[in-house]
Amino acid sequence: MKGIVIKSTGSWYVVRLSDGEKVDARIKGKFRLKGIKSTNPIAVGDVVTFKKEEDGTAVISDIDHRKNYIIRKSINLSKRSHIIAANVDQAILIVTLSQPKTYTTFIDRFLVSAEAYHIPTTIVFNKIDVYTDKEKNELTFLKHSYEKIGYACLEVSATERTNIKSVINLMKDKVSVVSGHSGVGKTTLLNTVEPRLNLKTSEISEMHQQGKHTTTFAEMFELNFGGFLIDTPGIKAFGLIDFKKEELSHYFLEMRGLLNNCHFNNCVHKNEPKCAVKNALENDEISAFRYSNYLSIYNDDEDEDYRGLGY
Repeated sequence: MKGIVIKSTGSWYVVRLSDGEKVDARIKGKFRLKGIKSTNPIAVGDVVTFKKEEDGTAVISDIDHRKNYIIRKSINLSKRSHIIAANVDQAILIVTLSQPKTYTTFIDRFLVSAEAYHIPTTIVFNKIDVYTDKEKNELTFLKHSYEKIGYACLEVSATERTNIKSVINLMKDKVSVVSGHSGVGKTTLLNTVEPRLNLKTSEISEMHQQGKHTTTFAEMFELNFGGFLIDTPGIKAFGLIDFKKEELSHYFLEMRGLLNNCHFNNCVHKNEPKCAVKNALENDEISAFRYSNYLSIYNDDEDEDYRGLGY
């Protein structure tokens, strides 16, 4: 029998059959995928083959080929990866410019990972109803910067229901993985988009201006208006893994088209002469903050997530 994994707790999985039946399942013995050193060999969104046991549970024996997946560095095992979701049509990254602030280094790390695995991403700026004039100017700048290089952006307020219809239209009839820092209002937004979900929300920590983790495990939900969403735990940082530094510029959309114009084939756009990327930066054709984030990711400096590099 086959089904889609809709929930993963690390040791047990919930598998949804085509008729809507849900079965608790586990893996038997060691289950590893070739070429992927991950802490979770099976992820939400995976299509799996399983066999039902006499007690009503099931044992997963095989996993279908993934069309894509989005991955991050494991929290506890730095050389291992954690697969956030598999077989998705798009990623939706929820960010906020206050309460708490999402820095662009985090945004760009997420975008790079999504690009590496061919997952289109929309950036949703939430809580626009509480932004100061300065934050509104920052929003205008960032939205323009990301739209200019090809990323769709939405301005929403989950609490005021601003542009909720746009989010529904974005998610309709697609499998969407929804992610962001803890506290950005992801759960409130999803409850507003699909009230019957009734997901648990939590307050922001006044001391640290960060949200408390309310989503413990990734889980897939069917949407009344068509499609599925995969809700993920709030991510504090987004360490990248599994691709070479020399390939990093390929995942920055504004750099990709310039790479053949660099004087050296192995140019990494740092100190090399006749670098097309550096020339574009000097001519304001590439945003300074994006280039700074490129350097941060290249140097694997995760602490930059919280320094902000200007934004």
